[in-house]
Amino acid sequence: MTPRAADRARYDRATAHLDAPVAVVDLEAFDDNAADLVRRAAGKPVRVASKSVRCRALLERVLARDGFAGLMSFTLAESLWLARSGFEDVLLAYPSADRGGFAELAADPKLAAAVTVMVDDPAQLELIDRARDGGREEIRVCLELDTSLRLLGGRVRIGALRSPLREPAQLAEMARSAVRRPGFRLVGVMAYEGHVAGVGDVVAGRPLRSRAVRVMQNAARKELAARRAAVVRAVRAVAPDLEFVNGGGTGSVQHTAAEDAVTEIAAGSGLYLPRLFDNYSSFTGRPAALFAQPVVRRPGVGVVTVLGGGYPASGAAGPDRSPVPYLPEGLRYDPQEGAGEVQTPLHGSAADDLLIGDKVWFRHAKAGELCERFDELRLVEGDAVVATVPTYRGEGRTFL
Repeated sequence: MTPRAADRARYDRATAHLDAPVAVVDLEAFDDNAADLVRRAAGKPVRVASKSVRCRALLERVLARDGFAGLMSFTLAESLWLARSGFEDVLLAYPSADRGGFAELAADPKLAAAVTVMVDDPAQLELIDRARDGGREEIRVCLELDTSLRLLGGRVRIGALRSPLREPAQLAEMARSAVRRPGFRLVGVMAYEGHVAGVGDVVAGRPLRSRAVRVMQNAARKELAARRAAVVRAVRAVAPDLEFVNGGGTGSVQHTAAEDAVTEIAAGSGLYLPRLFDNYSSFTGRPAALFAQPVVRRPGVGVVTVLGGGYPASGAAGPDRSPVPYLPEGLRYDPQEGAGEVQTPLHGSAADDLLIGDKVWFRHAKAGELCERFDELRLVEGDAVVATVPTYRGEGRTFL
């Protein structure tokens, strides 16, 4: 029996009493992945990206481990909810225009001490000030650095279009805007190199693309390391008490951790290890989060139909944004239908061994987005469900 077949047998036994659709997290794989992130971070704390987990129980589990410290959130409403829930260090990774949330933050000393918000434009500071509604608490702010690789004199950009702040002088000027403005405290700098951390460099069947990605990422790491160090020096000249410099992501942990300027690493997807993180030469994890759909039809030889399963991931539309049939091995989508909203035909010789009511296990393309489809996660150890925990959705929280 192959390791994947053994996993399928375990998951089927663990959930035999449960009807599909059902989502599980394999706790042994989750913990192994967490340990690997800490190993690669080489002594620097790992800040957990909450959007890649979206389950408070699992956020608490990973933060209880040595090597992890703090959360990186994705909306202000989520940040405030997490802080009210007892999480004491929440870095909001994206700017916000949530005026009500800023009024709440400015009025509550506990929330203001726990939450750090992201800014990259003086207009964002102005918005926060206008939203205070009399609140006098000091707002902790972090500056974001544009990490993209620019080629041909800036005419070609590789990397996410995020912050407008790129050069040390720009970051220093933004730092001065923050420290001169009453009611704000500049505490950090963040730089997420998504074109390195979130792009696999070993794409199956595409050796030329894989080589091109490796060449690009090598150049991007070198350019960013030098620029990030210069940016941190410039910002520290304005704000000597800077508390943290955050960088990285699951795919670049060890590379970013090697930079002296970086004090902590961000990661989250590596805990669940969705399908988009299969294609990396620098690390190998274990799929920890899966969902099962039930077989409801057998239209013919070599084909079964499962209920639903059309859970596309965010990003530019394409085949890599669909979940992948994972267990049993050897199933594939119908090219004319793909993953359907209500039904999904699956082809392959493995289909002939599936009966009505059997489960087909899938892996989502991205990590935490799976939790927007399920109210609960079944936590599996060995071949048993040992706990059932709510997702954000199960707690009535849908932040985007």
